[in-house]
Amino acid sequence: MPPVTQSIIIGTVLIFLLQLSGVGGALAPLALWPSLGNLVTAPWQLITYSLLHGDLTHIFFNMFAVYMFGGPMEMVFGTRRFIILWVASVVAGAVVQVIFATVTGDMVPVIGASAGVFGLLLAYGMFFPERRIMLLIPPIPMPAKYFVIAYGALELFFGVTGLQAGVAHFAHLGGMLGALLVIRNFAGRRRR
Repeated sequence: MPPVTQSIIIGTVLIFLLQLSGVGGALAPLALWPSLGNLVTAPWQLITYSLLHGDLTHIFFNMFAVYMFGGPMEMVFGTRRFIILWVASVVAGAVVQVIFATVTGDMVPVIGASAGVFGLLLAYGMFFPERRIMLLIPPIPMPAKYFVIAYGALELFFGVTGLQAGVAHFAHLGGMLGALLVIRNFAGRRRR
């Protein structure tokens, strides 16, 4: 496993173990408390929220996705650019979620690496569009490009309708947006 992908997984698991150990309350300032004013006084939350997770299922699926998509993308981009991709996805996810929360008044704290995961997912679909991804439920294989499109559309649908409460759908979409902007920037530099 490439080093940054491995570090993301190990670091996130260690933070999760700290959450379980009883010092979880002390980590609350690391969550993304979605208000524009709070981002000025606590800018670290733009990144640190991605290290916290709500439960074992939450961290398992996020870290499994980092394992699945992070390794191939780190090999494509190299260490430095992969870090840029990950951080841009996480930060863009936070910014989009804060904007959405400000507009709707939904000021629930956000945790989880999902924005980074969705950034990796988008990158994977762009660089390996024909590779098959096997869904867990239902177990249907499909090309990565269709998986990414379908997942993005579902996130937008659930985010707009509010049918799946308690999930930061706009953070996920923001993660995809951050990855897209970084990938286009990389491509533009290559052309020059």
